[in-house]
Amino acid sequence: MKVPKRKVAKTVVAQDIVQQYDGPVKPYSLLTDFDISLFRSGKHYKLYEKLGSHVVEHDGVIGTYFAVWAPNANYVAVISNFNGWNKSSHPLLVRWDGSGIWEGFIPNVGNGEVYKYFIHSNSGEELQKADPFALRWELPPSTASIVWDTYFEWEDQDWMLKRHQHNALNKPYSVYEMHFGSWARSNESGDEFLTYRQMAEKLVPYIVEMGFTHVEFMPIMEHPFYPSWGYQITGFYAATSRFGTPQDFMYLIQQLHNADIGVILDWVPSHFPGDEHGLYRFDGTHLYEHADMRKGFHPDWKSYIFNYGRNEIRAFLISNALFWLDRFHVDGLRVDAVASMLYLDYSRKAGEWIPNEFGGRENLEAISFLKDFNEAVYKNFPDVQTIAEESTAFPGVSRPTFMGGLGFGMKWMMGWMNDTLKYFQEDPVNRKYHHNKITFSTEYGFSENFMLPLSHDEVVHGKKSLVYKMPGDEWQQFGNLRVLLMYMFTHSGTKLLFMGAEFGQTSEWNFNQSLDWHLLQYSPHKGIKELVKTLNRTYRNEPALYERSFERSGFEWIEGGDMVQSVLVYHRMGNNEDDDLVIALNLTPVPRPDYRIGLPHTGKWKVILNSDNLNFYGSNALIQEEIHSEDKPWQGKIFSALINLPPLAGLILKRVL
Repeated sequence: MKVPKRKVAKTVVAQDIVQQYDGPVKPYSLLTDFDISLFRSGKHYKLYEKLGSHVVEHDGVIGTYFAVWAPNANYVAVISNFNGWNKSSHPLLVRWDGSGIWEGFIPNVGNGEVYKYFIHSNSGEELQKADPFALRWELPPSTASIVWDTYFEWEDQDWMLKRHQHNALNKPYSVYEMHFGSWARSNESGDEFLTYRQMAEKLVPYIVEMGFTHVEFMPIMEHPFYPSWGYQITGFYAATSRFGTPQDFMYLIQQLHNADIGVILDWVPSHFPGDEHGLYRFDGTHLYEHADMRKGFHPDWKSYIFNYGRNEIRAFLISNALFWLDRFHVDGLRVDAVASMLYLDYSRKAGEWIPNEFGGRENLEAISFLKDFNEAVYKNFPDVQTIAEESTAFPGVSRPTFMGGLGFGMKWMMGWMNDTLKYFQEDPVNRKYHHNKITFSTEYGFSENFMLPLSHDEVVHGKKSLVYKMPGDEWQQFGNLRVLLMYMFTHSGTKLLFMGAEFGQTSEWNFNQSLDWHLLQYSPHKGIKELVKTLNRTYRNEPALYERSFERSGFEWIEGGDMVQSVLVYHRMGNNEDDDLVIALNLTPVPRPDYRIGLPHTGKWKVILNSDNLNFYGSNALIQEEIHSEDKPWQGKIFSALINLPPLAGLILKRVL
């Protein structure tokens, strides 16, 4: 593919540096004056087209254009295999416009070349830095950047044309969260990762079988420290080389799309590590992070916080978000640790933080950045979703910016997760004393567009797997997990389930090994898997479970106060009355025969899902396939019926006549 010639912008280099370092770098630029203006104002959202390394043709010669922002450097050079890592041979030219960008064209350098930037700072410090915009990195623990491109002949046009339907807020949205390196391994000893292409062969049919609508990958961006799970990123523009090339990752996304599965990436604009080759003190100064560590250092993760008040950093981050949506056809971004961005005193004691200009604890610069980020995403990609992991009561996280909100499409419902897991860890005999934990979510559940998360964070660090959080013997533990999943999938809001929970993984998640797939030879685990498949199918097929998922009019308590028997009954509604569902949950191992419930309509009702079914490793007790309403007022309804509630189980009822 012939690369078009570009207009050369004016460049200069200080005379004393030319005398000290003389090299074959040619003046050349992809950057226009307008690009520089946008960059300096924080409004350039496609910096990945301009900065970094790009193979181009210049004066009839193929080579690579390099451009890096290092405003506090007095010398920048490309060091690489092609020059023996000689810091003197290939100095870049600093732009005349005061932007702090160093650039130049090096002939006969192409894809696959490894390189870094040698930076001599104004303070005299010498640094070797990887390219913040590199599209590919060496395989860790090596840390150099690689000249690469994102060219890929996409064949997912059908998905891209209709993904607005899959991502709509009134459609089913069931997410399978996974950590790439520990979902499965490629050999029996478990010491080899699956590649992106091998993952396509195994993951796509599995997600289709299980019925999830979306896959969410924990951070796939390049990170030097594997035990960070990907949350300590150095290569924000590069898919990790551990599993293959960027094009291999694109192939995986394409295969998921062609199976009608959306792809969400974890995105981490909240912090970055202090590795010497990374962003920290990039040009010898605190360029990407705050200089005052009361704002620039994160005490929880021992990492550094982006300076959201610096326009160039805002452009770097928002360009990064759009890069994944643009070049990789990603369908959504789940933004990590939003709460840590919103509050200046997050995880800090008195005296360890600086109030904002009004004396408050809110990080006004981060709030402004998040609004700009969401506006840019939805302006350029209106058919995707942004999802906030935000654990506080900050108002309007998933409300539009024109209404004063942050502009996210959805927000994780952390309160629901915490209350629900605390409730289920109680012995059923004590649950009547904690009934408010299981019902409180609907008091605030429509203030945001909530996603219900049972994520990786709940099955690590001694917290136990989901099934082993549950009390009782083995049958009761699995019964509790089944009814928890029933509650989750029938509660208002979208869904997220971390890998392994869908078959009752018993050990805590270990990032260093595969999931325990061998457990599927045992009936309890096969039963959980069958239930999750059935729940996903029911969720996708029943409009009452998703059409009004974020509206109070889509949910109604029928019985929310029976704390003595720990029974819940609620009504889910879609846009058509014929789609209405009634859900009844028995949260104890005591069967409840002839339990009367109110019904919103007269007629015959069918049990379309019973989590106590033998196929799910249930007891098959108190089987009741049809229920006939009676003209007997109950629980505020003019109709009612007697139903049999199996132990630790849930029923979904739908009117058929």
